Amino acid sequence: MPKILNFMANNHGLKLTMFFLFVVTYEYWSSHVQPPDLTNKPAGSTHLIKDVFILAGQSNMAGRGGVIDNNWDGIIPPEIKSSPGKILRLGADLRWVDAQEPLHADIDVNKTCGVGPGMAFANAILRGGSRRFPVVGLVPCAIGGSGIEEWSRGGWLYEGLIRRAAAAAADGGGVIRAVLWFQGEKDTVNISDAELYKHRLNNFIIDLRADLKAPLIPVIQVALASGEGPYIEIVRKAQHEINLPNVMTVDAKGLLLQPDGLHLSTNAQVQVGKMLAHAMLRSIAG
Repeated sequence: MPKILNFMANNHGLKLTMFFLFVVTYEYWSSHVQPPDLTNKPAGSTHLIKDVFILAGQSNMAGRGGVIDNNWDGIIPPEIKSSPGKILRLGADLRWVDAQEPLHADIDVNKTCGVGPGMAFANAILRGGSRRFPVVGLVPCAIGGSGIEEWSRGGWLYEGLIRRAAAAAADGGGVIRAVLWFQGEKDTVNISDAELYKHRLNNFIIDLRADLKAPLIPVIQVALASGEGPYIEIVRKAQHEINLPNVMTVDAKGLLLQPDGLHLSTNAQVQVGKMLAHAMLRSIAG
């Protein structure tokens, strides 16, 4: 009997020791170990992004605001300020990071990027409208100097867009709300490209919606302010004549250009971003 009592006493002491160690360990980890930062995880992981917007097109979407002689002046107006944790961008490595200009720096890598319309758009929709966008995810895809034919299904630009869009929405990480499109300057050079622009843009939108499995996703395009060639008005006419549901057009004509006469200035890009945001907010307001 004494042996049994001695064993029970020792066993009780062991339990108390184990309980004490558990409490100490729990207190240490709860006070010293922080929860993971989910904003810098691969796109397929869990994170807070709910509203995703694809930015596609050529240089005026990629952003040349403030770029003169291949140097960006680094000026950041209040309308395009960063908003950590609320405005994110999908980098070239498919990881979410806090967004800041230049948004396309690791995407349009062969050119000097500056201010585009993306940050002004994101800040504007965070502030306005009846629908609340708690976290905005921007997916930069634009490449300077690209023509509409290069964005056709099967081409590297189109397939890259689809791949990045899929990564942005992976595992419930986000819902793609709209495609923002600013392109066409390249297609003003040759009359044949200008005359085919409407057909090619129409096919691009139809194919994109099919491959995103979102047949009515809003596409908000920017009508040209400038062009690389003489056929600007033919392309602009084609842009305004696109007759597909949920395709909206904002017009950049008359906005201030850089000294090169082709790219929008920083302030003009801010205006375009706001116009895109207003169009988006109108579309969800019904």
